[in-house]
Amino acid sequence: MRRLLALGVAALLPLANVQAAQAQDPADRQRAFTAAAEEFQVPESVLLGVSYLESRWDAHAGRPSSDAGFGPMHLTDAAAYTGSNHHGEGEEDARGDEARPLPAPGARPAPTEIPARLRTMERAAALTGESDERLRTDDAANIRGGAALLADYQKSLGAPLSDDPGEWYGAVAKYSGADEADAAKFFADEVFSVIAEGAERTTDDGERVRLPAVPGLRTIEKWLEKLGLRPARRDGVECPASISCEWIPAAYQELPPDDYGHYDLANRPFSQKVDYIIIHDMEGYFLPSIALNQDPNYGASWHYSVRSSDGHIAQHIKTKDVGWQAGNWYINAKSIGIEHEGFLAEGSTWYTEAMYRSSARLVRYLALRHGVPLDRAHILGHDNVPGTLPTTVRGMHEDPGPFWDWAHYFQLIGAPLHGFGGPRSGSVMIKPDFATNKPYFYGCDRKNPEAACPPLPAGTVWLRTEPREDAPLVKDIGKHPTGDSLYSVYDHSARASTGQRFAVADRQGDWTAIWYLGQKAWFHNPAAAPTAVPSAGLVVTPKPGVASVPVYGRAYPEQEAYPADIPYQAVTPLQYTFSAGEKYTLAGPAAAEYYRAVTFDLADHKVVRGRTKYLEIQFGHRVMYVKADDVRVTFAG
Repeated sequence: MRRLLALGVAALLPLANVQAAQAQDPADRQRAFTAAAEEFQVPESVLLGVSYLESRWDAHAGRPSSDAGFGPMHLTDAAAYTGSNHHGEGEEDARGDEARPLPAPGARPAPTEIPARLRTMERAAALTGESDERLRTDDAANIRGGAALLADYQKSLGAPLSDDPGEWYGAVAKYSGADEADAAKFFADEVFSVIAEGAERTTDDGERVRLPAVPGLRTIEKWLEKLGLRPARRDGVECPASISCEWIPAAYQELPPDDYGHYDLANRPFSQKVDYIIIHDMEGYFLPSIALNQDPNYGASWHYSVRSSDGHIAQHIKTKDVGWQAGNWYINAKSIGIEHEGFLAEGSTWYTEAMYRSSARLVRYLALRHGVPLDRAHILGHDNVPGTLPTTVRGMHEDPGPFWDWAHYFQLIGAPLHGFGGPRSGSVMIKPDFATNKPYFYGCDRKNPEAACPPLPAGTVWLRTEPREDAPLVKDIGKHPTGDSLYSVYDHSARASTGQRFAVADRQGDWTAIWYLGQKAWFHNPAAAPTAVPSAGLVVTPKPGVASVPVYGRAYPEQEAYPADIPYQAVTPLQYTFSAGEKYTLAGPAAAEYYRAVTFDLADHKVVRGRTKYLEIQFGHRVMYVKADDVRVTFAG
């Protein structure tokens, strides 16, 4: 009612006052939780806890989540579920080895059956009398719908509408929509962990919401047993015990005439160290994407898939083996790939808290197990992986995109992205406030690709040729050889992302310049609302007397390292260089290795190791490599 009155009054006010009249009280959402909890006799702490794990109480501008969920309660709408899968679209060869290129994967049919977990809005509408439209777009109606569902689930279990939050364990588990007992339990455990610890934050649209801690909380898990969910196939999975994980193997078999699909056997970490974990989004839904991984003719594969609604994980490939996932064979051979249900932009601009939490625990487990540094130079997005050759740079993928919340993700991993150094530090870490940083993008709607995206939280900053808002974006000669960088959500040519570290090139007022793809790149970084933090550390610059340094997309050995029976893989520089006076942050050494694996038989696979010393640097949006002999390493304090 308050919003309707505000809209009516707004028509009578001067234009300057319209926004003020339409503005919500920052406590509106809190009151909506209180009212819905009272109406449906759900403990307010339970309602707040479930919503936090789904959306962190955010409204997401009325946009659907990765699996067609809307609003603070993540009510899922089957009408928004397209069943589409764009995983194989684009030019990138997922294997990334031009010595044995793959044909582009063909389209695969998606299952037509819509999972029950994607139909909660229908039930909420029936229980509340609210229309689907209001449940999608009106936060108070959405919260009422979620409360009604919880009460309905509680009654269906024969459980009391108790004031004791612990009595609601089964209803909370059912709210996850999971078919697997472990997945429902993980979701419920995380909800009750939030309830026990309490939480407080300002949402993406400025609402202040608080869940006071509930000490001494005891859950009654007998209600979970009444759901009758199936056990997950955990035999042999490489996952922490605290998350829901099952084994759904990828296809591995010989194919005619002399081929096989669709990953490579290895013996990591004994054959090669795992140095990277690659974060992807599926550009599709969980079940259709898993179906692709089970098709040996499909030219891509990955180690893990993470479901959006509840964080359930399927492992497809053992981490000792090499998936065809990153589009760069050097990085494939030294990485683990994790796919997350969802779309970079189309139909979805947010990822659930349940998915973030489950994935973060998996990443921490894998990183500790394999010795992968917990930083943004080794926990990479697919969009941070370099092309292998000048010809492959343009076709590399862009996921998970600007709407992935890296700062929150690393907080959950247990490795928060902290600054280091003073205000005049020689290097910085990009770190805008995710909730309030809403840069302009277009391309979120495939049906209208030129239309502007709604203002949405993002973890990136635009990079410009001069320190002013109307200056052109910097250029990326690999991505756009003859054109300009774009404001498209699918184009990172002139963007820097949260957690990435860059050497400072200059400062002017509220603007900071970094070295980026061989040029000065300016971004707005006001002291009152900084978009970067100090990050002192090692940097590389051309050695004295070296005018220009080439960069590489892989750290392959020198020709002399190859035995006679393995063809030499040329060490080809990319189209980029950097000059004397420029500096780039150092991530660490990169082993000069090539994994020769072109047959079905593991006995034929070999690792070629060279003596050339390479260093990994943050060169643009993607990491790249330089030869140690070309550069000097210094400290940028």
